[in-house]
Parts: sequence; structure tokens; C-alpha cells
Amino acid sequence: MGKTLVVLSICVLANSLILAKKFKEEEKPSWAKKDIRDFNDADMERLLEQWEEDEEPLEPDELPEHLRPAPAIDMTNVDPSNPEGILQMSKKGRTLMSFVSVNGNPTKQETEDITKIWQTSLWNNHIQAERYLIDDNRAIFMFKDGAQAWEAKDFLVEQERCLHVSIENKEYKGKHNRDEL
Repeated sequence: MGKTLVVLSICVLANSLILAKKFKEEEKPSWAKKDIRDFNDADMERLLEQWEEDEEPLEPDELPEHLRPAPAIDMTNVDPSNPEGILQMSKKGRTLMSFVSVNGNPTKQETEDITKIWQTSLWNNHIQAERYLIDDNRAIFMFKDGAQAWEAKDFLVEQERCLHVSIENKEYKGKHNRDEL
């Protein structure tokens, strides 16, 4: 009986707090008096703001990528003669895409098989990359941590069938490539 009374008291208290926050019918703004099916985008935005009013802000790592603070770069550890190193540090924790081309004249299936092997090799080396074919001889490798793209590039340009890798508009020629770019 005692537990039931405590639970009932908590429910009544919670209900009164919820009701205290709600508007009385005559105090509601005009947008809140509308039928929900008649809400426009602005009304929905106001409703969302009211819903999120008392929520705590998200931690930086929980924010969408475009709202996260930029990674801090320690300029004391930066080698000014290595601009790629600076670029690599600035892409830490950011999504980055690189374009990889397969040499020869591969079929789409051949490109699929070759790039799948490369992706598996990268994953085995703890470099997480998603792979998307975009042409018969070309694929996108997308890295959730952009700093890993340069490690992946070092591996990819060593592969026999790699024509070239492009990161941030800079092309790196495959080492076994006999064709000119």
C-alpha cells in the first residue's frame, strides 16, 4: 500500500509540473490554436523550439559534423615544409572523400572487385573507408576521419592497379602506373 501511495504521489506531482508548463487555452499564441494539419514550416519550427527549450546542449562529439568546433592544431608540432601534414591535421575528425582510379580498361565488375580488396585491406589496417563506385574505373573512398585519407593514399598508390588517387584536388600517381595522366 505504501509503494502505491508513493508512486501515485510522484505521478500527481509530475502531471502538475507538466500542466503548469502548458498554456491555458486563452493564453496560447495564434499558431498554437491551429489544427496540427494546418501548421506551416514556421509553426513547426516554433513547436520544435518550444519542445527543445529545457533540453541540455549536446556534447561537441554528439553535434552534427558541420556544427562541431574545428580541431585544434598545435602549431608547435607543425612542420612548415610539409603542407600536407597541416592539411591532414586540419581534417582530423572530419569526413573526407578521395577519388581512386583503376588503371587499364577495367569492367565495372573488375573495378568493384579490385576496390573491394583495397577497402578490406584498409579496414584490416584500421583505416575505415566507405567505398562507392562512380564509373567503370573510378570509385570514391569516404573517410569519417579525414586524416586517415593520407594513410590510405600511401597504401593505394603502391597497388599495382592504381592509376591515381585524388585528395583535396591534388592527384597522386600510382607507382606501378605506366599510363600518363
